[in-house]
Order: sequence, then structure tokens, then C-alpha cells
Amino acid sequence: MPFGEKILAYQKEMLQDIHELLQIRSVSATDKQAASQALEWILARAERMGFRTKNIQGIAGHVEYGDGKELAAVLAHVDVVPAGEGWSVEPYALTEKDGRLYGRGLVDDKGAAVVALYCLKALKDNGIIPQRRIRLIFGAAEEIGMHDMEVYFAEEEMPAMAFTPDSEYGICCCEKGILQLEISAPANDSTILPSFHAGTAVNAVPAKAEAVLDKETLSIVGKAAHASTPELGINAAAQLIQSLPETSLNSLCRFLHDTIGMETDGRSLGIACLDEPSGALTVNLGKVAIDDQHCHAYLDIRYPVTADFTMLLKTVGKKAAPYGLKVGLHSHEAPLFVERDAPVIKILQKAYQAVTGTEANLYATGGGTYARTLKNNGVAFGPVFADDPAHIHDTDESMKKTNFLLHAQICLEALYGLAT
Repeated sequence: MPFGEKILAYQKEMLQDIHELLQIRSVSATDKQAASQALEWILARAERMGFRTKNIQGIAGHVEYGDGKELAAVLAHVDVVPAGEGWSVEPYALTEKDGRLYGRGLVDDKGAAVVALYCLKALKDNGIIPQRRIRLIFGAAEEIGMHDMEVYFAEEEMPAMAFTPDSEYGICCCEKGILQLEISAPANDSTILPSFHAGTAVNAVPAKAEAVLDKETLSIVGKAAHASTPELGINAAAQLIQSLPETSLNSLCRFLHDTIGMETDGRSLGIACLDEPSGALTVNLGKVAIDDQHCHAYLDIRYPVTADFTMLLKTVGKKAAPYGLKVGLHSHEAPLFVERDAPVIKILQKAYQAVTGTEANLYATGGGTYARTLKNNGVAFGPVFADDPAHIHDTDESMKKTNFLLHAQICLEALYGLAT
């Protein structure tokens, strides 16, 4: 019997704790206090289990077990993106319906955070003495640029090997670079377009857009998706811009109309590219805010690991200049590439094989996880399965209960491997 099956003994308590954590509306973009509260909650829960904990500036912290010299870790975050509209269940709670578990943060990433904590408890309860110290590192600002890990690793040691359950199975050894840009005009020409608003997060496809034109309010409903896979959504902001009369477009909207439109590959923007390790570049128009005081938009660009982000930035700047627009760097996260024969990958492959009986494929993603903060010492690993759409950053974020518990078993098997 795989060691990972021992996590099933904690199923009831684990799901109850997930429910409690989901109820904390830890949207880091708008409520950093709630995000800190979620961090405090999971550290307090770990203390009650008898583990050593540390809270660093209310933005990150860890739980530790064992006394080995070498450090291995699991990284997870307890902040979430806004719930948005259109849920079939209460988003800030754990709901079981038709064999699925629902809730904002269930998959990304609160559910996985609580699972990791119970995996550590399972090691302790079963008398496993780790050869390496095992840390669960939790952050409260992953969804707003991962500054939490900058703060954390400024004070704490870097793990020798680690994984973050914040992506898909098998093993993500390659993450595209993430370049977020602010495109802004000096002022809005309110006589042309008084108001235009869309999007709640730069790293999500806007599901709703609204504009005021000739005292008439126009709105469009699209389909939300994660910015790493913008082609899976329908961008309401881009769609509304394309539907407006050309005479009503101010300089910013004209630029977005001409150089992005409904594209997600950056072709008209002049930055389309791809490589073998990581695939093609993607572009997402994440937010637009136009009114009497604001006139700006945000782009989320996921670029291949071999591309030069300075050239991408320069190219977008040249494209925007004829429209009188300014291009600013909102945030940047360098790409990740871990060699396929790295020790951590071998341990995770063994764990996945032990629980599922199948081999874990190695893949690249446009998503951004804590793995890229680990200086090539870690990768993303689970919790999403290919046959189970999780609707991350979308309405009705959910997962089959059987798959969620399968992830829990794989996670424990992987922690057991890291420990022993």
C-alpha cells in the first residue's frame, strides 16, 4: 500500500478545515488584512497540531517538522482572486455537489495548503522521522505578484528541493516569464468616451465590461479564464472595444483595438514568438479603467523561456508611441527551467507512479507559481488533473472529490519521499 493512502484517515477534518479557510475572504488585491488573517489561521492550526511555526511580517510564514540539516519544502498560498459573479454556489465556503467540491481557493490554492498541512500531520502521527527538515511555506500575496516570497526568502533559507501544488499534474519543469504592463494616456478625452471599466485582476480574462457612450451604458459579458490560458476565455473588454464605433474610441481604446483586438498571441502587437521548451507567447488584456481621473489598461504577457523580456517591453513601447501612450512595467517574473533529471523531479515521479500507477509527464506552463522563486530548486506539481476542468480564476472553481483526495494521496507520498 502506498504511504500516501494514510491521508484518507484525515478526510473529514481536512475538509472541515478547508471550509473554515475558504470562509476568510482573503482577496489580496483588495484586502491585505484578510489575506494576513488567512495566513494566521493556517499557522494557528499547525500550532494546535504541535508543529513549529513562524510568521514573517503577516505576508508569509512556515510550519516545520524534523531536525535534518538539509531543507525540503512545499509552498502554497492562502490568498485568492475575487470571486466574481455567476456562481452556482456560495463562493466563500466549501460546497459538495454532484461529486464535486466547490469554493474560491479550493484549487488555487487554499485546498492544497490545508492538504499539505495534513500530510505533515500524517508523517508525524505515523512516526516518520525526516532525514531532511520539512517546511510548509505559506504566502498571502501570490495573486498580486509573489512579493510575499521575496519577503520570506530575504529572511529564511532557500530549500534544497521543493514543490508547489499550484498547477497541474504531471510535473511542471518550465514556466514562462510573466510580464505585466500598464498602458496609459495622459488624460481621457471624456467627450469621446466618458467611461469604460473591465476586469478585476490583471492575471484573469475579464468576464464583464461596461462603457458609457452618449449617456448610454453598454455592457458585454464574456467568459473568465486564467491569464496563462487566455484563449480559453472570452475577453469582455476586448470584445466591447471591438464593438464600439471607431469615432468613439479614445487613444487608449484605439491602440487596444488596433494592436490586440481579440488576439491572444501578440501577433498584431509585434511580439508573437515561441520556443520548444515552453511553447508560444500569450497576451491577456486584464483590466481597463477609463473615467475623468484614469485612462489606463493592463496587459499580462506570458513569454517563452528563451525570449528577452526587455525586447518585448521595447517593442510594445514602440507600438504605443504613435498613439501618444506611455508603457510602464507593472511587474515582471523571470521564467523557470528545471533540468529533467533533477533530484526533486525524480522524487515526484516516483510518488506519482506509486499512487496512480502511471508515469508523470513533464510539461511547461504559462502559469506563474512559487516555483519560480526557488532558484531552480523546485517545480509545480498538481493538484489539477487533465480530465477535470478546475475553473481557476473563473466562476464555480471546483474539482471532483475523488480527484481532490487522489491529489492528497500523491502529496503525502511526495512529502514522504522528500522526508526519507
